[in-house]
Amino acid sequence: MSRTKTILKWTAIAFVVFYLFTRPAQAAGAVNSVFDGIVHGADQLAVFFNKVLV
Repeated sequence: MSRTKTILKWTAIAFVVFYLFTRPAQAAGAVNSVFDGIVHGADQLAVFFNKVLV
């Protein structure tokens, strides 16, 4: 099981590196989308706690 996880991890890393070198603009867009989603989620949590505590 551990060997399978290691192989999958290195395959995923290789794919990410390949993606970064072949399509850097799309990779940057994907990272921005993930970051925007995290920021939006944090904003929604802040709104929730503001409503609960006020």
